[in-house]
Amino acid sequence: MSTAADPRPFSRLHVAAAWGVHVYTALGLALGLASLDAIARGDAATFLLFNLLAMFIDGSDGTLARKLRVKEVVAFDGALLDNIADYLTYVFLPAAGFVAFGLLEGGWRWAAMAPVLASGYQFCQTGAKTDQSFVGFPSYWNLVLLYLLVLQPGPELTAGLLVVLSVMVFVPIHYLYPSRTPMLRPLTVALGLVWFAACLAVGLNLDAPWAPPVAVASLSYVVYYIVLSGILHLRIARDRAA
Repeated sequence: MSTAADPRPFSRLHVAAAWGVHVYTALGLALGLASLDAIARGDAATFLLFNLLAMFIDGSDGTLARKLRVKEVVAFDGALLDNIADYLTYVFLPAAGFVAFGLLEGGWRWAAMAPVLASGYQFCQTGAKTDQSFVGFPSYWNLVLLYLLVLQPGPELTAGLLVVLSVMVFVPIHYLYPSRTPMLRPLTVALGLVWFAACLAVGLNLDAPWAPPVAVASLSYVVYYIVLSGILHLRIARDRAA
């Protein structure tokens, strides 16, 4: 991208900062390994702590990358690195957690394969993300795990929920991409931070008597997300029809 007038458009500090964003994304992989250790020890609270921290990294690294124009600065496929970390954080490790933490007992353990396979398909689809939305249920299996750990609905209902949401991966409904969807983005991000704090508090205190009511209250943000996603989907469908 250099020119005769501007032989080096990016300073060394800018290049170092761009690499720093990639290192920041890669921390999600390290947290994934720590999460796996927590699974091996049957420590659900520590697993959720590391997993939610990885989720926070995933929610913020894209904004940093866009501000620093990382794609233009270094020849490195940060999107691929992000997808690897995302699959571990949102899909594979939570699927292992469904079994390891006793949510799918006995003959219901097979249901943990549904998210792994459905999301494996989704992550390989070039149209799974647009500039402003996710297409199909956006593989939030770690959040499903958190709510199931608190509410403990039983293996039958857990298996049924996993199968239904896995099918929804293939249904081309547009869902909010909180950091990119323009519609009500400041409100969505602000409410999302409050909701994230509630999830973190609940995840670290699964056995506390206040954890279930706080988890249920935090579902109000999930309802907000679903309603706004429905509005977004209708707008996108209308614009395409027009």
